[in-house]
Amino acid sequence: MRVPGVGCRGFLKLLDTHTPGQIFTESRQALSALGLKPSIIDAIKKPDLAVIDSDMAWLAQPNNTAITVLDADYPAQLKQIADPPPLLFVRGKPEILSLPQIAIVGSRNPSQLGRETAFEFAKALSHSGFVITSGLALGIDAASHEGALHAQGHTVAVAGTGLDRVYPAKHKGLATQIVNTGAMVSEFPPGTTAKANHFPRRNRIISGLCQGLLVVEAAKQSGSLITARMALEQNREVFAIPGSIHNPLARGCNALIREGAKLVETTQDILEELNQYFQQDVNYSHHSPQSKLDLEQQTLLNLVMFSPTSIDNLVENAGLSVEAVSSMLLILELQGYVEATAGGSYTRIK
Repeated sequence: MRVPGVGCRGFLKLLDTHTPGQIFTESRQALSALGLKPSIIDAIKKPDLAVIDSDMAWLAQPNNTAITVLDADYPAQLKQIADPPPLLFVRGKPEILSLPQIAIVGSRNPSQLGRETAFEFAKALSHSGFVITSGLALGIDAASHEGALHAQGHTVAVAGTGLDRVYPAKHKGLATQIVNTGAMVSEFPPGTTAKANHFPRRNRIISGLCQGLLVVEAAKQSGSLITARMALEQNREVFAIPGSIHNPLARGCNALIREGAKLVETTQDILEELNQYFQQDVNYSHHSPQSKLDLEQQTLLNLVMFSPTSIDNLVENAGLSVEAVSSMLLILELQGYVEATAGGSYTRIK
């Protein structure tokens, strides 16, 4: 893993014919015959022992471990993909990685409705027995981890850095909660910083670990769509929550549905596809508590679209004064039914 120039595919190719121990005892000529460059052979013959000692010190800490692709406890789902990581670094409970998982991904800058949807779906799916897997990113990822934790279920965060650091840094507290009940996992060794090209590589692990992947909100050029297409290539079930044609954050999900992803409105839509993996918690009911509204408030709420709706439009359709509409919108916003958007409009969120 620490030899510069030996990538994932090169590592796996070497494992087809050699154990790691055999590689380090081969002659230069034999290594050259394997197609290895002189610089790689030099690094094999003179490894950076200081870096390796540092890795071993990290592995000696509580909750830290490494699993190789040759180990019996390497997750079977992940081993099925075209380029499984030869080595997984894990903080937390490595056995969690072999349990049935659903990945939830989406925008780093979701709407309030998108964030709540990810949280509620993660909570309900966790109650049904699934581990919730995501990437610890801002937005939908974080909401998904939090939903699983709220349900006192297990969640897995796949990192694009070494596990001696947390990216983004503001999620250090969330990472600690995940490690205590689930697992953080990375193919990158300790000391690896965040780099743009790490995250697409990270995404194939997110999709590779799961039985199904749910996209909650994603713009047309979102990285979440890359993860979804990786999932399709890996023969995973892909689910997407549809949205308004006017909402840029729904365009990625709507595109996935056109391409064959299953349209999802409730968790039951997912459980029907993956029913061999879950045990429904009969004591859990997925209904959001809602405050009671009077008739006028409910009538106004019914006029607010799940896309930006102007106050002028509401005044005209409700037949009420601007003051009355503004007062009721404030009540609806405080009770979590609508949210204010740019330009003085409102969007319904439940």
